[in-house]
Amino acid sequence: MRSTPALRTATVLAVATLALSACGGGGDDGGSGGSGGSGGDSDAASARSAEDLGGMDALVEAAQAEGELNVIALPPDWANYGEIISTFEEEYGITVNSASPDGSSQDELNAVESQRGQDRAPDVLDLGTAFARQAQAQDLLAPYQVETWDEIPEGQKDPDGHWYNDYGGYISIGCNATVIAECPTSFADLLDPQYAGQVALNGNPTQAAAAFSGVWAASLANGGSLDDIGPGIDFFAQVKEVGNFNPVEITPATIQSGETPLAIDWDYLNAGLTETLAAEGVEWQVAVPSDGLFGGYYSQAISAYAPHPAAARLWQEFLYSDRGQNLYLAGGARPVRLPAMQEAGTADAEALAALPPVEGTAEFPTQEQESAAQQVVATRWNQEISG
Repeated sequence: MRSTPALRTATVLAVATLALSACGGGGDDGGSGGSGGSGGDSDAASARSAEDLGGMDALVEAAQAEGELNVIALPPDWANYGEIISTFEEEYGITVNSASPDGSSQDELNAVESQRGQDRAPDVLDLGTAFARQAQAQDLLAPYQVETWDEIPEGQKDPDGHWYNDYGGYISIGCNATVIAECPTSFADLLDPQYAGQVALNGNPTQAAAAFSGVWAASLANGGSLDDIGPGIDFFAQVKEVGNFNPVEITPATIQSGETPLAIDWDYLNAGLTETLAAEGVEWQVAVPSDGLFGGYYSQAISAYAPHPAAARLWQEFLYSDRGQNLYLAGGARPVRLPAMQEAGTADAEALAALPPVEGTAEFPTQEQESAAQQVVATRWNQEISG
């Protein structure tokens, strides 16, 4: 996947704005946020740390008593979530119920509200950071600080623990070298006539963080800035005008079938397909564009209405442990605790060495820049590109 220089974890925060993660559903009132709710233990629901429940052993016992965990919008091939989920289940004997693996961040928030009080409601969320902030503003999140809290850099977490970044990467171009003679390595290359009908994004930029970030990376490559995402939309309008834009939203299936031979996506998602595609006889190359370096993180959070509040908290402890962070790394994603783990010598050296090379320093927008960019994309994209 990614490269050796870690994403600047000390910077403001990464874009992870409109991320793929979540589900939908129906439902009503109730919930376990602080007052117990469908199946939730009130002590666990109000716990802000494992210590509040008497320590990790007590948290594990409470989570195992619940016996289940509801996750949402976690594709098994996204950031190694398939292995992460199975490892958690094996470690603790807790069944993980995975809903809407291909959902969006907005779907996740919709599910928290619409399924409130139901046993099937999401316990935990994996969100674009903008959506995590939105959820916090709507009082949908329960504050919690994992045992490794101090190793999550400032700027990568809400100080009170409502959300905290978990993994990130860089926007990249995945290329099916089996059918494409010369793989592009920059955004400028994507205007070449040889790529007619082949340039695709991971979702609609108005709804999916990977696609939104792809547009912002294209903006940086075309004279834009963190204050101006417009050139990125202009660029994709050009890609469409020359006949190179492919409106099909990329998935592992569309990549394997050859429907989307060029995929603009996070490097850990693109690189994560390399071995799978090789088994199918496809040579999949991944390049982080030299002219539009853009990095981003996604965020974790616990629903304030989690029906399994202890399991939700144990899940976070697992994800932010060395083992959980190395599982992200094994999937090519850059875990948020990576700098601390490198310093301590606990990062998986082999997985770290497999990250693709990156030149330069990633760009990270502020919350204000992010919000402004979202407005521009929401106003222009569907009219100029999707229409």
